[in-house]
Amino acid sequence: MKSHTEYLWFDTKNKIEFIRITEKVQEEIGRSGIKDGLVLVNPMHITAAVIVNDDEEGLKRDYIDALQRLVPYDAKYRHNVGEDNGAAHIWRQFMAHQVVMPVTDGKLDLGPWEQIFYCEFDGKRRKRVLVKVIGE
Repeated sequence: MKSHTEYLWFDTKNKIEFIRITEKVQEEIGRSGIKDGLVLVNPMHITAAVIVNDDEEGLKRDYIDALQRLVPYDAKYRHNVGEDNGAAHIWRQFMAHQVVMPVTDGKLDLGPWEQIFYCEFDGKRRKRVLVKVIGE
C-alpha cells in the first residue's frame, strides 16, 4: 500500500466561505499514482469543515441561514474572550469535520452532483487542508 500527503493552502477573503476543492483533491490523487483506495480531506482548523454536496449557490446560502438560526454568529459565547468565533467552532461540528472519499481507477468516485468543499467559518486569514491518499 502507498500513501501520499499534501497540504492545500488558502487565503480566505471572507469570514464565511464555501470553496470548491474537488479539482485540487483530484490533482493530488493524480500525483499520488494511486489507482484504488481512499482520500481523506481534513480542514486542519477548528473553525472550518469539509463537506460533500451539490455546487449550488442557493444551497450554500441555505446552509449558512440554517446555521445562523441554530447558532447565531453574533450571540454571546463564553469562548468569545478576545475573539468573536465561538459560533464558528460550533458550526464546524454541525457541518462535518472531514470526509473520506473512494478512489477508483485513479479518480474520485463521486455521485452525479457531488463536489468537495472547504467551508470556512472564521476566515480572512491563511488556512490549510490536508489531503491524504492511501491505496494501491
